[in-house]
Amino acid sequence: MSEQRILASSAVMAAGTVFSRASGYVRATLLVVALGSGLRGDLFAIANTLPNMVYILLAGGIFNAVLVPQLVRRIKEDADGGDAYASRVITLSALFLGAVTTLLVVAAPLLLQLYLDDRYLDPDRVTQLETIVDLTRWCLPQVFFYGMYVLVGQVLNARGRFGPMMWAPIANNVLSVLMLVAYLVFFGPTGDGAARAEALGRNQEVLLGLGSTIGIVAQLLVLVPYLRSSGFTYRPRFDFRDPELRRTLSLGVWTVLFVIVTQAAYLVVVKLASGGTVDGGKGTGYLVYSNSLLIMMVPHAIVTVSLATAILPRLSAFAHEGRLADLGSTVGSTLRTALALVLPFAVLLPITAGDVAGFAFGWDNPREAAAFAPTLALFGPGLVFFTVHYFMLRGFYAMEMTRLVFFIQVAVSLTNVAVATALLPVLPPERTAPMLVVAYLTSYAVGAVVSFVLLRRTVGGLETPRLLRFLVRMALVLAVAGTAAWLVERSLAGLGDYPGPFPSLLRGGLSAAAGMVVVLVGARLLRVREVTSLVDTAAARLRRG
Repeated sequence: MSEQRILASSAVMAAGTVFSRASGYVRATLLVVALGSGLRGDLFAIANTLPNMVYILLAGGIFNAVLVPQLVRRIKEDADGGDAYASRVITLSALFLGAVTTLLVVAAPLLLQLYLDDRYLDPDRVTQLETIVDLTRWCLPQVFFYGMYVLVGQVLNARGRFGPMMWAPIANNVLSVLMLVAYLVFFGPTGDGAARAEALGRNQEVLLGLGSTIGIVAQLLVLVPYLRSSGFTYRPRFDFRDPELRRTLSLGVWTVLFVIVTQAAYLVVVKLASGGTVDGGKGTGYLVYSNSLLIMMVPHAIVTVSLATAILPRLSAFAHEGRLADLGSTVGSTLRTALALVLPFAVLLPITAGDVAGFAFGWDNPREAAAFAPTLALFGPGLVFFTVHYFMLRGFYAMEMTRLVFFIQVAVSLTNVAVATALLPVLPPERTAPMLVVAYLTSYAVGAVVSFVLLRRTVGGLETPRLLRFLVRMALVLAVAGTAAWLVERSLAGLGDYPGPFPSLLRGGLSAAAGMVVVLVGARLLRVREVTSLVDTAAARLRRG
């Protein structure tokens, strides 16, 4: 697959992701208006944690990393185009996910004790604990539907149908927005008073929990018609003795261990985050951390995931044919393409963090924007390390080196936990979410360095000299771009720190625009091909349109 074809395939997914993320941010904004960023907001955010964790694990781990290479091989080699194999995997996964979901619903109170701050067990927090348990049980059926959504989406991806999986979340977000609008109509916003620390009523729990789960059901159902149009016909199969299926499961052992280590570390993060708001004061907690992460993941979802998903079948083919040099070259060139968009975001987000927070979360109460801004600012640089680490793991997964990936992730997770547990006990609750980002950034810096060195050694090179030249030129461009954005930001400081959504949008938009103009001009002057190629490709598509 040429670089132009990778960009073309990625563009389809990126377009869907843009619309999906836009609707997702409307949902995030309404959630902060409805529940606030304090204790009450954390009650819902923490209850919805486990299904979201499963989705992240399946999308970025077991199904994406292990299943796609196997599906690509079976599509090429099997007379039925891999239909029987895919049907076995879907049947087995549905049985497994159904059993796991049932077990989680029953065990919800015990599970919550693993990732809630101990203060939630105190007598004065009994109603808040009951709210989290009830909401969690309403949300846990999402585990089954999230899992099936990821599985069906990866079957489509393996058959070259990349768009539907990226567009389907829009259905979920639309239903979630309608649910939150209904909540605001019937119950109103939480505001800045004592309600920020209060538990939810039964009707509120049912509306939020059931509404969230129905959205995930719709997200799965959107994909079903595309399966048949892709040429795949699902028939339930229970002949699980297929040797290739056993091979998939054996490869999945290390990925499951990867998942366990990653989520064990994340449970520690959630537990620490829940302690930031449990006292009902001005602390920042899980909702601030997770919603800031959501914004940080904009370029990751639009750029990195789209590019990685587009190249993974090609990487798997290179690995299968023993063409490791081509695999390394593809990973290296795609990484530079991703960084061409990620690096400007990483530089500009810390400069405009107050305005981003003001527009995204300051609609009902400017205090909410102040809670988000420091966390957002720190997430910008963290994205760079996360992007490098993410692409390196795609290379290892294509070569089915899941055991090595597990040990790399152990280092990442241990670093995250060690830094977070060292920082938070000595800092006030207001610093909880920002310090969790410091731990995140540090852990993925370790992961990026370790995974890059190991993959480079394994495949014989990742076009490192070209990467270094690219980074030097981008550093020069971004130094000027960041200065330009900061000057615009300072020139409009008279608007105030958090002047409201639309003044924040104006100031932040002008600052970011100034920075991006400098990036585009500087990339032309210094011949940063990775940036100019993206601009030229986009311009060509617009002309054809």
